Amino acid sequence: QPNGGAPGAERDGAGPRRSTESEVYDDGTNTFFWRAHTLTVLFILTCALGYVTLLEETPQDTAYNTKRGIVASILVFLCFGVTQAKDGPFSRPHPAYWRFWLCVSVVYELFLIFILFQTVQDGRQFMKYIDPHLGVPLPERDYGGNCLIYDPGNGTDPFHNIWDKLDGFVPAHFFGWYLKTLMIRDWWMCMIISVMFEFLEYSLEHQLPNFSECWWDHWIMDVILCNGLGIYCGMKTLSWLSLKTYKWQGLWNIPTYKGKMKRIVFQFTPYSWVKFEWKPASSLRRWLAVCGIIFVFLLAELNTFYLKFVLWMPPEHYLVLLRLVFFVNVGGVAMREIYDFMDDPKFHKKLGQQAWLVAAITATEFLIVVKYDPYTLTLSLPFYITQCWILGIILVLTWTAWRFFIRDITLRYKEIRRQKQEHRHERDKCLSNGDGHPALLDEPNGNKLRERKL
Repeated sequence: QPNGGAPGAERDGAGPRRSTESEVYDDGTNTFFWRAHTLTVLFILTCALGYVTLLEETPQDTAYNTKRGIVASILVFLCFGVTQAKDGPFSRPHPAYWRFWLCVSVVYELFLIFILFQTVQDGRQFMKYIDPHLGVPLPERDYGGNCLIYDPGNGTDPFHNIWDKLDGFVPAHFFGWYLKTLMIRDWWMCMIISVMFEFLEYSLEHQLPNFSECWWDHWIMDVILCNGLGIYCGMKTLSWLSLKTYKWQGLWNIPTYKGKMKRIVFQFTPYSWVKFEWKPASSLRRWLAVCGIIFVFLLAELNTFYLKFVLWMPPEHYLVLLRLVFFVNVGGVAMREIYDFMDDPKFHKKLGQQAWLVAAITATEFLIVVKYDPYTLTLSLPFYITQCWILGIILVLTWTAWRFFIRDITLRYKEIRRQKQEHRHERDKCLSNGDGHPALLDEPNGNKLRERKL
């Protein structure tokens, strides 16, 4: 789960961070579960490779051996990463779990780079090596069409339009936004991303028929019901996690079986909790960073639809689901590393490894879409859509210029005027006392004393 913080989260000199970070008690029990097992993993890995080499007869199928060799290479790399890679900010349920997803990120990025360097036809046909049913063009489903909530022309089921929209993507939307809320930890940012994506679907439905939906599907089912309910449940979970007392005790030090079971369940909750305070309007740097986070989030969402379109993958294919599971696990770590980088630049002098990989993966996915179907991406926006986006961009730029430049200059000018007026008032007051010298107050007696010229 994309929650929690590392045991060393409370640092010396963290200052403001302590107010947003929960207090943690840990008895420091170092059980078998937490100890490093590098030699054990190395021994098991060597035995497995020895078995394949010495005892197993190599098949004569070249394609099968190629696939098996690639899978074995990936597994060896994952074994190395799980035992030797650098730890991230999360430690629950186990640091090795997050090291595993870090290595999966590297493997996925390398796979995307490989696909990027193929021709369009070869890249699509290469997907057949993963699943023989892929590599075939698929029709896109249009969710628009008849948008009547109540269809009087259908006597048997006048609400058939609603039932047609209630597919597997409804719970996926809810759980997706529940987990995204746990990643972002901010109600306003979640709502902005949710509403912005619906505007993107409106804007790009001329490119992908999959984006064509009824108005009530956009705003009632998606924004209010699925996304809104997911964000609400996510914020309630965040509130509970921020108020929870984090007291960690070794499993074998707990006397009751009920306590042991509770400790096992809490192993899948955060080690500690850091409340994200993005404060986008506090400085130009944070404003640009928050805008960048929203942009990358929206781009990753769009890549989900465009990738399956250009690589000819049906929406219900397990690869599409695996990609979403992947982003659920790596996204939470990336957001925490981005927040640490923004909030404490003295300690976190460079962007975290998982955040770096997520940004690289999102950019590479977009480049694959650009290369594999430039025609679809270059379909011009309708004129009224272009006008709306230009107006929105102008408003954002205008507010940015006013908030971080014009407003600051105005406040600085007013402060200078105020200081000049105070200085002039003090000078006039001094002159009114005579001799041009300031009057001194004898505090015990309350009598004014004057300095005399010698």
